[in-house]
Amino acid sequence: MISKSDASTRRILTFPAIRPSQAVSPATLLDSLLLLASNICENKSKQFFTNHRNAQQSLRLIGVLSIFLEEIRENRSDFSDSSVLCLSELHFILQKLRFLLEDFGRDGAQLWMLMKCEFIASQFTVLMRAIATALDVLPLGSIEVSREVRESTQLVKKQARELKFEVDPVDRLASNAVFSILRQFEGGIVPDSSDLRRVLNQLGIKSRGECNREIKLLEAEMGFEHLSEEKRDLGLLSSLIGLMSYCRGVLFEFIDNLAAQQSNNCSSEVIRHLNSDDFRCPISLELMTDPVTVQTGHTYDRSSILKWFKAGNPTCPKTGERLKSTDLVPNLALKQLISQYCCQNGIPVAEKSHKKRNITRTVVAGSVAAEGATKMLAHFLIHRLENGTGVEREKASFEIRILTKANIFNRSCLAESGAIPHLLNLLPSTNPLAQENAIAGLLNLSKHSKSKTIIVENGGVELILGVLKEGLKMEARQHAAGTLFYLASVEEYRVLIGEIPGAIPVLMDLIRDGSDSCKKNALVAIFGLLMHSDNHWRVLSAGLVPLLANLLTSFESEELIVDSPAVLATIAEKQDGTIAILRAKALPVIVEILNSVTSRAGKEYCVSLLLALCLNGGGDVVPVLVKNPSLMAPLYALLTEGTSRSSKKAGLLIRLLHEFHETSSSNLTSPAFPRDRFVHVW
Repeated sequence: MISKSDASTRRILTFPAIRPSQAVSPATLLDSLLLLASNICENKSKQFFTNHRNAQQSLRLIGVLSIFLEEIRENRSDFSDSSVLCLSELHFILQKLRFLLEDFGRDGAQLWMLMKCEFIASQFTVLMRAIATALDVLPLGSIEVSREVRESTQLVKKQARELKFEVDPVDRLASNAVFSILRQFEGGIVPDSSDLRRVLNQLGIKSRGECNREIKLLEAEMGFEHLSEEKRDLGLLSSLIGLMSYCRGVLFEFIDNLAAQQSNNCSSEVIRHLNSDDFRCPISLELMTDPVTVQTGHTYDRSSILKWFKAGNPTCPKTGERLKSTDLVPNLALKQLISQYCCQNGIPVAEKSHKKRNITRTVVAGSVAAEGATKMLAHFLIHRLENGTGVEREKASFEIRILTKANIFNRSCLAESGAIPHLLNLLPSTNPLAQENAIAGLLNLSKHSKSKTIIVENGGVELILGVLKEGLKMEARQHAAGTLFYLASVEEYRVLIGEIPGAIPVLMDLIRDGSDSCKKNALVAIFGLLMHSDNHWRVLSAGLVPLLANLLTSFESEELIVDSPAVLATIAEKQDGTIAILRAKALPVIVEILNSVTSRAGKEYCVSLLLALCLNGGGDVVPVLVKNPSLMAPLYALLTEGTSRSSKKAGLLIRLLHEFHETSSSNLTSPAFPRDRFVHVW
């Protein structure tokens, strides 16, 4: 009967309490109320870094109240209507109190709770006054309890009404100190490290990992804030993220692994105590692959909720509440738990969502303070890269890696501050971690348009190819291939990379011997290079087609099974590419993949490939496909359920096969497809 608390689906400092049903029996209501009070009292051992006095006062009052409720249950008193009304109201209030205590005592929420200390204090006041009001209607004289318990309950009612739940002076000083630091960021003044440490010490933030947890929570709050109509806290949240990012990069000299281990252990513990139904979409009842949260705080699988909206339902399916906004916020915490649950239980992870994220929010800093903090941090890290010790350079490259992954503004800021040449200097490093962090940072930076030019003009292509070939860790080689893909998005650089003799062969080595992630990045890099026509013959002469034909059946990752037909479809657009694919005897494998792959993108690439082979291969391909009856089912499925592009391709391929079948039935010896025809498939 107690409403379930799920931190991954409820926005922090929201209290979605549910009033007990009027049909519930008084005994059941009392049992549930006692359990709720017990859950609240378990917070006595928790360390509260803000609103400590208010929390302890509230817990003391609830402790006394629980003794009263326990004695009522033991005496099995008869309950009047007013008694039931009081118990029902207390149940509703204590739900909210439990949410409040869970939130401001939550790990990783210390800074945000400090900045919300006045709101939290006001909530304690509201909830305690509500308890006093509920007890007003309780007929204490008609309830069988001891005189001491009755007097204690009267005292609870009196104190709940009269006690002052105010902001602790130490909390007010700390929040003022935070605002002072933010004003320094706004004014371009580097804050004193001792001031930063003083704030972090009060909040109990003593390591880089703890600092990082604060950032993750603030980012999640910002996602929720974008859904709100007022968006009043966006600027403050952005400023606090800037502050904590600055502290993470400047104050902590060593990268601690304890936080990551604790996070993994915590996730495993959470998974053991969660029902797998918590991971299922309330609409489809299937395990969620891309959980997103709507304005009400409830979470659904992205595809399911989008279908719900497209069907003309502007409401939350769970609550029926009309949504003012249909924006969706990715629930990354829940997604990680689902992934971990699938891994631990041997459940294949469903296809990843390839929908584009809304990145417009990250192009500029969310506030003047955030902008100032990021620029100061960038200069600090670049100075470390230039003048620091080996350990300091390694940490600086790691921080840049994290920052450049976060958003577009960070990439722009670091690129303009001169980070790229220093990262390139780390690529020949004999330190595996420094090399990996540097190439990962360059990968993130290469997504920024201006960074591509800086990388190339500073001799980055040859250095990246060096990591691609002889990287000290497989992860470094993976990131190098990804960086080449982004560089290849510029026509001039596609030409440059393709003309380097060893570039394509080393990518093929990665496809042959690398990890799945390496294979994927190498495939997409070659895909990008193929956008330049001269690279077409280079890929063919290097022997990519027979390599892919041999590996297609051995790929375990569906992503690789999707990416390989995409590359082959591009190669097949030219007749010599089609000939190479047919010589490699890849046609039966492609048909098999079309029938077995579950990804819609994978099916579309297979159809593109088969269509190109039919048009450019003529009579060598169509008769073979016509004899394969299993081919028609996936083609007709794409015709009705695929995108407009895949439907068009499937329709054209079906028409070609039908035309051949009809002409064959009329004893015409060959289909009317010129063998030297060049066709570009969309």
